Amino acid sequence: MRILITGGAGFIGKNLILKLLLSKNNIVFNIDKLNYASYEKPIKDYCSERNNKQYKFLEIDLANESETFEAVKLANPDIIFHLAAESHVDRSIAKPFDFIQTNILGTYNLLSASLHFYRNLNQERQKQFKFLHISTDEVFGSLGPTGYFSENTAYDPRSPYSASKASSDHLVMAWYHTYSLPVIISNCSNNYGPWQNPEKLIPKIIFNALKGREIPIYGNGSNIRDWLFVEDHVNALILLSKFGKIGENYCIGGNGEKSNNEVANEICQILDKKYPNNFSRNHLIKYVDDRPGHDQRYSINFSKIKNLHGWEPSYSFYEGLLKTINWYIKNISWVEKILK
Repeated sequence: MRILITGGAGFIGKNLILKLLLSKNNIVFNIDKLNYASYEKPIKDYCSERNNKQYKFLEIDLANESETFEAVKLANPDIIFHLAAESHVDRSIAKPFDFIQTNILGTYNLLSASLHFYRNLNQERQKQFKFLHISTDEVFGSLGPTGYFSENTAYDPRSPYSASKASSDHLVMAWYHTYSLPVIISNCSNNYGPWQNPEKLIPKIIFNALKGREIPIYGNGSNIRDWLFVEDHVNALILLSKFGKIGENYCIGGNGEKSNNEVANEICQILDKKYPNNFSRNHLIKYVDDRPGHDQRYSINFSKIKNLHGWEPSYSFYEGLLKTINWYIKNISWVEKILK
């Protein structure tokens, strides 16, 4: 397969590309503008060590229409995984235009380029072609103490980030209904795992706890997320590329509901066992002013994708967290480099 990934130097994209390169039959093209959250080196290192010629990198900003059209034409893909997005809620509050430009305009340009490309394919390749748009459960807003998000949940975004992703979801589905572009949308819960930018909650807690620094937690720490290990998410995306139904959306959850307090305390307990100290690291937790529009709870019912082909998370939260902590311990110099 010829596969085009947007945002492939980002956290989820990088893990997806490394998985796809395990198959010798795949040729993978990576479009990434290389912003602050991008880090392509692990993919380059992987290909260099194995003399792998299956990977091609294109430094392109999807906000540039002509370059996006040229990139899609060059990649000549059978499948597109659209992951490129600004994704940090705090940054979206400070600079919402960046999110509108990347998540909305960038998606529009990619859809236009993909439709133009798709219409020029022969009938056999058109049957094979898929456009997978990777979105977030944050487009659904906030849950109360009970209940779950599902594919039938109404959109109710609360932040500039989630509003921009909701907009991109609607554009993707409009291109399916209006122009018959073969699309699939996935809405995943909060990811964690190797190579996640240290501005995100779990790597930030790990790093600060290791360094004996304050661990900032918004509000009273009661906000709940459904944590999804990135390897499980990648497996779900590949499954959807093979068996997902065109014009449908799929919710992908980790079956790992935890409050921010629980996440922070669990990380501190693991590190206390690994590196005993004269104090418990949970004393580093400091509650800070809550951010505006902070959603209280996310949780996903992933029965639709489970019924599709038996997918479910293979990692419990503890198993994924332990693997993640061990990775960050081994790669602490990378975290320090990114933070600088």
